[in-house]
Amino acid sequence: MPEARNSEAAIRLDELKAKLREFSYQYHALDNPSVSDLVYDALYQELLDIEQAHPDLVTEDSPSQKVGSEPLGAFETVVHDVPMLSLANAFDAVDVEKFIDRIWGRLGIQSDLEFNAEPKIDGLAISLRYENGRLVQAATRGDGMQGENVTDNIKVIKAIPHQLKLEHPPRILEVRGEVYMPLAGFNEMNRVASARGEKTFANPRNAAAGSLRQLDSAITANRPLSFFAYGVGRVEGGNLPATHSEILRYLQQAGFPICEQQRVVKNLQGCLDFYTQLGLARSQLPFEIDGVVYKVNDLGLQRELGFISRAPRWAIAHKFPAQEVETILEKVEFQVGRTGVITPVARLMPVLVGGVTVSNATLHNKDEMLRKDIHEGDYVIVRRAGDVIPEVVRVVLEKRPADVKPVHMPSHCPSCQHELIEEVGEVAIRCPARWHCPTQRKESLWHFSSRNAMNIDGLGSKVIDQLVDVGLVKSPSDLYRLDQIQLSELDRLGQKSAVNIMAELTKSKHTTLARFLFALGISDVGQATALALAQHFGSLEAIMSADIESLQQVPDVGPIVAGHVYHYFKDPKNLEDIQALRNLGVNWPNLTPQAKADGPLLGKIFVLTGSLTSLSRDEAKAKLQALGAKVAGSVSKKTDVVVAGSDAGSKLDKAQELGVEVWDESKLLHIIG
Repeated sequence: MPEARNSEAAIRLDELKAKLREFSYQYHALDNPSVSDLVYDALYQELLDIEQAHPDLVTEDSPSQKVGSEPLGAFETVVHDVPMLSLANAFDAVDVEKFIDRIWGRLGIQSDLEFNAEPKIDGLAISLRYENGRLVQAATRGDGMQGENVTDNIKVIKAIPHQLKLEHPPRILEVRGEVYMPLAGFNEMNRVASARGEKTFANPRNAAAGSLRQLDSAITANRPLSFFAYGVGRVEGGNLPATHSEILRYLQQAGFPICEQQRVVKNLQGCLDFYTQLGLARSQLPFEIDGVVYKVNDLGLQRELGFISRAPRWAIAHKFPAQEVETILEKVEFQVGRTGVITPVARLMPVLVGGVTVSNATLHNKDEMLRKDIHEGDYVIVRRAGDVIPEVVRVVLEKRPADVKPVHMPSHCPSCQHELIEEVGEVAIRCPARWHCPTQRKESLWHFSSRNAMNIDGLGSKVIDQLVDVGLVKSPSDLYRLDQIQLSELDRLGQKSAVNIMAELTKSKHTTLARFLFALGISDVGQATALALAQHFGSLEAIMSADIESLQQVPDVGPIVAGHVYHYFKDPKNLEDIQALRNLGVNWPNLTPQAKADGPLLGKIFVLTGSLTSLSRDEAKAKLQALGAKVAGSVSKKTDVVVAGSDAGSKLDKAQELGVEVWDESKLLHIIG
């Protein structure tokens, strides 16, 4: 009987090895993962369980004995002087507790243990070799023992120094770190690629890997890549600090960026508290992370603990809940957006993604749906990162059922049945009915009333739905023709709510030109573009009379946006709506044209934190921008001023730590007049 079980285990082990090798090759070598992390981790854990139960079946070619995949032949092979090992994974608090217990057991102590806890950046591991302070070689992790020489491509990444900023650098210093793509750069790169009808990247990790491993370094130079240092490999001819946290500071002094979210914690509770806090802040980070790494901080203890075949005993990766999971796409429906764009939406078998149950996901547009070969009934990989709308990343073709149904774009609007149009040069398919389409009417009115537009508090989507359905409102000007009796007769809207909405409507008539432009809902005119137009031209009349060439003189306004603005103000119906709003009392002060160019705060970067009593954060932001300032969401070394209201939190702490100038509300009011 034991022989039979051993034989069954060996067969299953061979199956797992073959699958994991292929998945690893797809992920590490081709930058084209074919399964989600969740599926890979489950299969890998099964392999470990079998090998632990049958140690005689462990072989040198097992994925448990290796890291990554063999390097591709396109680059020269580099043998690592110090292997670039992977990390063992922890998936819950129990796994972390066992990890720490093993350390205590091996060291024979029960005293406090310090760990350096740091975000696990989702990028591509790199080893940088410096000789006498000069960068001479860069290599990917590869299989851990040898990787690919990507020196030329690494040298075009601005975050990586060519020369160390050390007076007496070691004769040889290998710096280990992660090349990654910030989310803002990733989203913009994909937006441009999608607009051109080109292939988009599935996630920032793939984008970073694909960008770094281009045979033409000029392509890499045009990609928004960055870098964090997280450790060292071989060191000769120099003395380094005695703890991991001090080594990170040493690397920072040498000219490398390090992740500022890392910190030293103690014991199990310190690790778990850091994990919880970072998980809460995850969606606000400007880069993707997939977990936390805990490293024993004392390098002497690290050496004493040593390594197993593929990972150090002194470090572990505590993974966050999976951001990519597999589920079934049950149906595709088509939604009508505010500007008439028809968007395919996947209705999914509910699945937990990143700690949130997901049952719907965007398919973006017709071209993306065709490129991904979407069929109803497919097994698909669904992705969710932070607060981003879940999306279908790809179809699991090898699991496609025989009875799947192809998906076709509709020829008529799902809301009003108007024939759809496909504009030349755009991937979007639109319903041209605009205000005659009930869905577009509702979406446009909700946008018009929203906080960053006309800011009519109380006019939520449910109230607007009723106003449209009963025929009281057909255009924005109709909102200002409503009376208290009409509002109070709506379902679940009493007398008090009606009084409040009427007051909000009256209050909203006094607005700004930028808010009014944004409220109109012109295609591709967001808050920033609306503000730029207002500051450049100063008045609505000047914008309405501008030609396309003049509109393109506005910062960040290209030919497409200029065309949308120009044609919007050439439509008689739009002009009629605007005049009706002005006749009903909607007004704003005109600006001095080019106010931004002459602003006394031109080029200064501000960050707002805490509560302001004299004006809202949005109003403060608009006034600062009118004076030429840029208003950012987070504090960095590039920040010039932090405006701190009451209850200011971590942003104020960060400003004080970095020595950034801090203003209180009274100084802000004095500056903005």
